[in-house]
Amino acid sequence: MATTANTDHTGNHVLGAEKMYHEDTSTNTSNGGLNRPMTHEEHQTALAASRFGYGPLAHVSSGDPRLPAFGGEFQPGLYKGVKDRKFANPAPLGLSAFALTTFVLSLINMSTRGVAEPNLVVGLAFGYGGLVQLLAGMWEMAVGNTFGATALSSYGGFWLSFAIILTPGGFQIEEAYTSMQSATAFLDAFGFFLMGWFIFTTILLIATLRSTIAFFFLFFTLDLTFMLLGIGYLHRNAAGEPNPPIIKAGGFFGLLAAFAAWYNALAGLADDSNSFFIIPVAHFPWSVKGREMRQKSDKATV
Repeated sequence: MATTANTDHTGNHVLGAEKMYHEDTSTNTSNGGLNRPMTHEEHQTALAASRFGYGPLAHVSSGDPRLPAFGGEFQPGLYKGVKDRKFANPAPLGLSAFALTTFVLSLINMSTRGVAEPNLVVGLAFGYGGLVQLLAGMWEMAVGNTFGATALSSYGGFWLSFAIILTPGGFQIEEAYTSMQSATAFLDAFGFFLMGWFIFTTILLIATLRSTIAFFFLFFTLDLTFMLLGIGYLHRNAAGEPNPPIIKAGGFFGLLAAFAAWYNALAGLADDSNSFFIIPVAHFPWSVKGREMRQKSDKATV
């Protein structure tokens, strides 16, 4: 399935863009040059950009097929495959960086084997979940994936900011709260921080409602993770500490999000050239791909 991302979409697109260009250049401009046709140089530049999904000719209707939503490419809707792109698919890298860092932190949030301090996660959050995921997000922007660029870059920023906040003896953010206000002030502020990410993840979750079940499940479990952790810091126990049962529940859903991210990453890595099997990614019945499959099934039964 992952190999379909390299489907040729440039030939028909070029022909459609060429046709529109010649139609535009043959039209007289009667609005004082506001609707003037592109020069040959401008057209060539726009044509080159359109092959990568951006620029004024990117949305020229040329009848070329689009690929269905695919978590392995971090695409929640129909998208154009890019042939001979200079970047590899950055989604599995970003998903893997997110998954491993989330996996370790979630185990700590669940107090696995009595480990409750997240100091070890600081290194992961700086190096893998932060820097590497941020780079993957920038590469998503280079291949024209707005959703992937927004999500991976933002969560890379989340891990970097998380590491900055919790660096022991480094930035002294927690110490500043406790010395100037109270110990609970930092917990409240950190709860606000987590609830903000809950809101942002909800926005991304909405954009996956017509994608695949695995892709939606990733953001659904991550959304619950942020919500529960935020509540755990804001609704503390009698001792004034983050509520242990709620934090553990957040850790549980964090583990589910980590494995969902790894699943989508594997779907983007495994194809018929390197794997004996292709990772299944079921589409929602109301998605474009789901409707197409239902229509084919209905025709087959007639």
